[in-house]
Amino acid sequence: MDALVRPVVDPTFAAAALAFLCGGAALGTLSGLVPGLHANNFALLLAGLAPSVAADPLLVGVAMLGAGVVHSFLDIVPALALGVPDAATAVAALPGHRLVIAGRGREAIRLSAVGSGLAVALAVPLAVPITWVMIRGYPAVRAHLPLLLAGVVAFLVLTESSKRAAVGGFLAFLASAALGLATLDVDPAAPLDAGGVLAPLFAGLFGAPVLVDALGGEGVPPQADARVTMSPRDLGVSAGAGSLAGAVVGYVPGVSAAIAAVAALPAVPREDGDRGFVVATSGANTANTIFALFALVALGTPRTGVTVAIDRAGVPFALPILLVAAGAAAAVGFALVLLVGDAYLRVVGNADYTRLSLGVLALLAGVSFLFAGPLGVGIFAVAGVLGLAPPRVGARRVHLMGVLIGPLIIG
Repeated sequence: MDALVRPVVDPTFAAAALAFLCGGAALGTLSGLVPGLHANNFALLLAGLAPSVAADPLLVGVAMLGAGVVHSFLDIVPALALGVPDAATAVAALPGHRLVIAGRGREAIRLSAVGSGLAVALAVPLAVPITWVMIRGYPAVRAHLPLLLAGVVAFLVLTESSKRAAVGGFLAFLASAALGLATLDVDPAAPLDAGGVLAPLFAGLFGAPVLVDALGGEGVPPQADARVTMSPRDLGVSAGAGSLAGAVVGYVPGVSAAIAAVAALPAVPREDGDRGFVVATSGANTANTIFALFALVALGTPRTGVTVAIDRAGVPFALPILLVAAGAAAAVGFALVLLVGDAYLRVVGNADYTRLSLGVLALLAGVSFLFAGPLGVGIFAVAGVLGLAPPRVGARRVHLMGVLIGPLIIG
């Protein structure tokens, strides 16, 4: 009988995997809480270091995936705490910022955590049938990718709130597409070779403008209790919509979690629009990490910076181990959001908001220099100016994803 007994778990490998997962979670915590940093950059750095690491490449993959999942939980925290505008301009603010201004920031943090947690729970069973469909449909998607992406652009423009916003959004798309065409193929000399110009592009388009717009703001006002006022049904519907939208993001190149959140909006209950948006956005962001892993294993096509790094590092596609790592990282991320979110809001609320915003802008410029050198700082500045434009005409900043979609349409 003893000859038939085989160990299910190798204790040595399990201990090493846990250590690498903790290391990845620490990197994801750092990137999630520090604006301008992203788990993609850390993952690509790990991919570059992988050949010199005396460990199973699968362990490096566990660390990369852990960083990506934890980041997807925590990045809501600085997004809510930083860039909060003055109450007088709250109408033009992001839904999360409107909740913070109303004193419901602690609730928003918990809504985000629940949205991301439900997304992980839904993504794993959904990924199997969706991947089955995509394996059969992907050749058609790839053959008609420019048309599909053009349809995405049309959807974003046509769902704007007014004709002025639609025209402005389309012009923002064209301008960002031109910026992408001019910069994406550049390989600048920089202190760190991880991510290239993507770091300054995204920091400029989506990070800096929020801070600039809020320089005259009053910071985070006092926050009320953390009670979640959204009904369980609406919470589940919003999280499910975000997860399904995140599935599309995981398989179609150039389509971001922000676009997925816009696609999920029709399913978000109108009476809880801001709360539903936070849940759906968080769900799409986290589900994207899971679906992108399935897309890499099934199709061999990396869709996110983390899966690009996994592919570059030659990580074995041991899907059960990677899924366990993702689930454990999700549990860590959920706990960390609840542990640090309230304190983060409180610290930012008590800080000198103008100095804090200027300090974060300087940090973004420094990150741009690290990843793309002096040219990166210039790209960051140009992208930052462009990022200021969409809200001026009432349009969403998601049109600025043209920086990737435009070059993909052109091919």
